[in-house]
Amino acid sequence: MFDGIQRRVVSIWFPRLASDRVLRMRPIEGPFALTLEQSNTNRIYCLNRAAERLGLSAGMPFSDARAFCPDLQSRPADPLADRRFQHALRRWAVRYCPWVGLEDENGLVLDITGTAHLFGGEAELLMDMRQRLSRAGICARIGLGDSRGAAWALSHHGEGSAAIGCALDALKDLPVVALRLEEKTVTALGRLGLRTVNDLASAARAPLTRRFGSSLLMRLDQALGYQPEQITPLADPPHYGVRMTLPDPIGVSSDVMAGTERLLVQLCEKLKSRETGARILCLTLRRVDQDSQQVELRLARPMRDAARILPLFERGIKDVDAGYGIDQMRLEATQVEPMPVQQLSHVSSGGKDRLDDLITRIGTRIGLEKVQRFLPADSHIPERSFLIAPAAYSTPERAWSPIRPRPLHIFPPNPLMGAQSTPTPPKHFRWRRMSFSTARATGPERIAPEWWLEEGSWRSGVRDYWTVETRQGRRLWLFFTPQNPGWFIQGEFA
Repeated sequence: MFDGIQRRVVSIWFPRLASDRVLRMRPIEGPFALTLEQSNTNRIYCLNRAAERLGLSAGMPFSDARAFCPDLQSRPADPLADRRFQHALRRWAVRYCPWVGLEDENGLVLDITGTAHLFGGEAELLMDMRQRLSRAGICARIGLGDSRGAAWALSHHGEGSAAIGCALDALKDLPVVALRLEEKTVTALGRLGLRTVNDLASAARAPLTRRFGSSLLMRLDQALGYQPEQITPLADPPHYGVRMTLPDPIGVSSDVMAGTERLLVQLCEKLKSRETGARILCLTLRRVDQDSQQVELRLARPMRDAARILPLFERGIKDVDAGYGIDQMRLEATQVEPMPVQQLSHVSSGGKDRLDDLITRIGTRIGLEKVQRFLPADSHIPERSFLIAPAAYSTPERAWSPIRPRPLHIFPPNPLMGAQSTPTPPKHFRWRRMSFSTARATGPERIAPEWWLEEGSWRSGVRDYWTVETRQGRRLWLFFTPQNPGWFIQGEFA
């Protein structure tokens, strides 16, 4: 803090942050509430002013609220979306000062020391805040004081401003709960007749310390400005982007690749310093006519190796229309993922890296989502024993370890023609207009349905699976259904 400058703090409280967020997108006339399931009970999470006027409050069961107000409209709450909305408001508040932090789950705290004169004074700054929030449909209560505690107390219980050095005069009539005390402490102080901040400030400090500990008087001193309280601004997320302005326009692919290489080296150093890797890279090429061309590269794995990434840009750069020349290049990692440093070993990972590069090359042509791999699933049902997932967004977690061998090709069950309804494999049968004779049969392997899942084709009961080697050279996977006798084929071994 600079000498001779008094610290000034603003606290903004949004009492209906969640409902204001929803109603800004879809306005509703009349009482409205957001509900959230808590302890197996659907309770009111946040409500608008019309619902508060009818006597409803946050925390009451939703069924009771509907009994009091049959016209109450509701929607499910989304705390994650509310948190993102609070972060958006924090970014908006940076226009008033660089030091903006989050206050609980529905507030902001700003250190406006030395910035109020830019808006014509403190009164004009607060008026500008209120007008902008009101036009945006956001209810807010604002407090201003010499300390964070005083500003919080005024925003939550007084809504006003305290003159410089006059915190006690502004807070003396407020309840002691305005000092951010626990509920049990407030109750105990009320039994002693200490109900306002002035009562607490006038009481003897030694008995209070012995009974309530040092935290009570610390909160009082923080509100009055005797104890410092830091404001930690929320840091902006790191920006992964580099730019290069060229003295002369370029248009040859080799020149663009050379410039991209220089940008990649800088970007990868920044990624390495934060132990992150890029998943999506965007190269923007600005032409001399102010038009721009973009080359997007989606990677199969997080990467920060410039030598490996550069060849993957070659195909996209060849398709760029340079026009009369490119005078500016900008490279940005639009999506990053954690990529911590790993211990090197004698086992080389070159094979895996080449596979990732191959997936990336194919994915740039047909899409990363279309390059898929099979993954094992925890199920003994043949149709459920595997999953199909994009190779770029999945890793083989474990090796395939089936108890019994499974065919390479599995398809929906097809009935066998000419097979007798007996438990032993048929000696002769027809399938797909072909005749087969059984040379050797191995089995049976009984598989029961998973009763806890809805699977219509398995509701008929258990299946007895056999591996049948035919004299025609085909190895087939047959099963017999004892409940409804019949033979079916579901797979073929390689």
